[in-house]
Amino acid sequence: MAEEEANQLTYVPEVILKKRKGNEALALLRRKQLELGKHENKKRKLSEFKRPEQLIKEFRDKELDLVRMKQRGKRPRSALQLPAFNLLFIIRIQGKNEMHPKTKKILRSLRLNRIFDGVFMKVDEALMEMLQKVEPYVTYGCPNLKSVKELISKKGYGLINKQKVPLTDNIIIEEALGKYGMICLEDIIHQISTVGPHFKVASKFLGPLALNKPIDGLQGKKQAYKDGGDSGDRGDQINELINKMN
Repeated sequence: MAEEEANQLTYVPEVILKKRKGNEALALLRRKQLELGKHENKKRKLSEFKRPEQLIKEFRDKELDLVRMKQRGKRPRSALQLPAFNLLFIIRIQGKNEMHPKTKKILRSLRLNRIFDGVFMKVDEALMEMLQKVEPYVTYGCPNLKSVKELISKKGYGLINKQKVPLTDNIIIEEALGKYGMICLEDIIHQISTVGPHFKVASKFLGPLALNKPIDGLQGKKQAYKDGGDSGDRGDQINELINKMN
């Protein structure tokens, strides 16, 4: 009798055993994930740790960038030759740790926050002065109608309430820009390519275009394009680069 009672006390249903086993396996998995996460965080922190000499180098690079930017900004205004065309397409091609905060501020004002971002801009003296200051980090030129059309068609999106909206329906364009006479993608392309009266509205609505890194890459030289580098004014040669990056 006592033996039967003991067997009844030690008996555990199979369902409960399976549940216990499952809970133990889940706990083990979570423990491993936690340990792995700690390991990854440790590795990340170690990789983010910068040695003193690296910090000194970055500081010197930023100060040197500021000095060079000021030197470029002191060029006489007569040296600022405005292009014969009114439209520029500007691409950010370089710049990260070595940039001084003032350089970053100018790039932000141009809406070029990331490498390989591109924007359409109307030519004026103020723009050319800014480009002169950040010349090592950008390249620009006059896009033809084909380039404008393909850029907007492939990379274009609308900025509505600070959200990126694909331009897959002309109703989106009409609701946002209809009061300016733009009701379809072709109207935006026309405003941009001709630098029309509502160019600023159209370009702001489009936002920066995220381009692809060229398959054959860039030379990585900060010297002017005319001197064999990547940066600066490419004139109508910008269309060749756009074709590689679109």
